[in-house]
Amino acid sequence: MADAVGEKTGTAWRAAGGDRRSTRTLRLRASAVLLTVTVLAVLLVPPLVQLDQQAVDLAAKLRAPGWAHPFGTDDVGRDLLLRCVYGLRVSLLVGVAAALTATVVGTAVGAAAGAFGGWVDRGVMRVVDALSSVPHLLMGIFIVAMFRPGVWPVVASVALTHWLSTARIVRAEVLSLRARPHIDAAVSGGASRWRVTARHLLPGVLPQAALAAVLMVPHAMWHESALSFLGLGLPTHTASLGNLIQEARGSLLAGQWWPTLFPGLFIIVPTLAVAGLAGAWRERINPRSRSELML
Repeated sequence: MADAVGEKTGTAWRAAGGDRRSTRTLRLRASAVLLTVTVLAVLLVPPLVQLDQQAVDLAAKLRAPGWAHPFGTDDVGRDLLLRCVYGLRVSLLVGVAAALTATVVGTAVGAAAGAFGGWVDRGVMRVVDALSSVPHLLMGIFIVAMFRPGVWPVVASVALTHWLSTARIVRAEVLSLRARPHIDAAVSGGASRWRVTARHLLPGVLPQAALAAVLMVPHAMWHESALSFLGLGLPTHTASLGNLIQEARGSLLAGQWWPTLFPGLFIIVPTLAVAGLAGAWRERINPRSRSELML
């Protein structure tokens, strides 16, 4: 009797695990499709559609989505599909550049704090704690306000406010690696702290740092959009997603929903795609997390 109950429980347990695995596979495939469509739109739509995304046609202003304009037009008759694609290109440029910069800074700071320990670790982490207490958006507004609107001030603003989480992750990973036997063996063999850090610790934290960089791209896109929406990010003539949403405020109040909906979707869809792929990546590089999710 007990064997039958145990066998039935085991079968149900394996079936539940299989359902979770199939759900993860479906999520991964959907995320890959969304990201592929996003990248193809950014790369192929501008050269294939030989139209000027800044071309004004007052006779076609605020037209609803249709065959001629799949996403409709804005308040001066510009095609929203082209505007959204060009806006996504700019927002992706800002997001990728800011994520890479923040990851490099955060990895260097976190690795130094974890590898050297002592007063270096305490001093660095107190600075990280102090900066983390300030809201990212508020700090970003302060940084951007010191420069003229442009791409690189926004990149600097986002990068300088987002390296803190990467520094914490890398420091924690370095502290974990320092307790492993091969690190003790290298130190006992006379290897300097710099050599141990460069040869053993940094390669060990690169997967976590790369994952942090991937997850930071959509976060950076959201911050760029927020800054541009507030009028502090990219110049108003630049077709960033934040600028498109900011320009559509009056249309939304008048009942025209499409100038706001489609730029918003162009922010949400890449975010969901990156989050799905990053979740699968996290399970791959973290076996404990993966085994817990499979139960």
